[in-house]
Amino acid sequence: MPNLTIRNLPEETHRAIKTRAQRHGRSTEAEIREILKAAAMPEGRVRIGDELAALGAAFGGIEIDTLDTRRSKRPMRVAKFT
Repeated sequence: MPNLTIRNLPEETHRAIKTRAQRHGRSTEAEIREILKAAAMPEGRVRIGDELAALGAAFGGIEIDTLDTRRSKRPMRVAKFT
C-alpha cells in the first residue's frame, strides 16, 4: 500500500484532526485516511460502470450469452499502416 508524507501541515490543522480522531475513536493516521477517502471518493460520485450499465438497461440491455451469436464469424483483418 502506498505511503504519503505531508509536509508543512499547520499545527492547528494537526490538532483539529487529532481531536476529530479522538471523537471518532480512531488514530490520527486512520482519521486522515478516512478524510482523504471521503474527499477522493464521495458517496454521491458518478461511477462510470454503473452509469453505462444503467444506460444499457434503459435501452433494453443485452444478454452476455447473445454476444457470441451477434459476432461475425469471419476472421479479423490485420490493419496495415503504410
